[in-house]
Amino acid sequence: MSDLMFKAVSAIHVWIYRATGGKRGGTMGGNGILLLTTTGRKSGEARTVPVMSFEDGGDRLVVASKGGSPSHPAWFLNLEKNPDVTVQVGSDVYRAKAVITEPAERDRLYRKVVGEMPQFGGYEKKTTRVIPVVRLVKA
Repeated sequence: MSDLMFKAVSAIHVWIYRATGGKRGGTMGGNGILLLTTTGRKSGEARTVPVMSFEDGGDRLVVASKGGSPSHPAWFLNLEKNPDVTVQVGSDVYRAKAVITEPAERDRLYRKVVGEMPQFGGYEKKTTRVIPVVRLVKA
């Protein structure tokens, strides 16, 4: 899928999710989708993307897999520069701090993610980069 098409599909997904409070577009393959709003590292503008999420210890987790692409997704690069994000889960919207997990915790969490969604194991095999796991800690 081209970047332009991906952006268009994401924009439609975000609109539907917001319009329905997550009742539509809130799950994929049985797992939850959240809306993650970061600050663009170049533009300084708010950027919202739908991202599959997982839970751990009361926190939400997101995985910067980009389907096993050799590069990180733009939303990850944005939160690396500015970890203050907004999260929407269903109709619940809150501020959070994005914490990129350290290697040992990342490995534990990635195994947990693969246990819930095996395709993430395939993403890891497709790339030479370490796929980051990000903890979204409610502010």
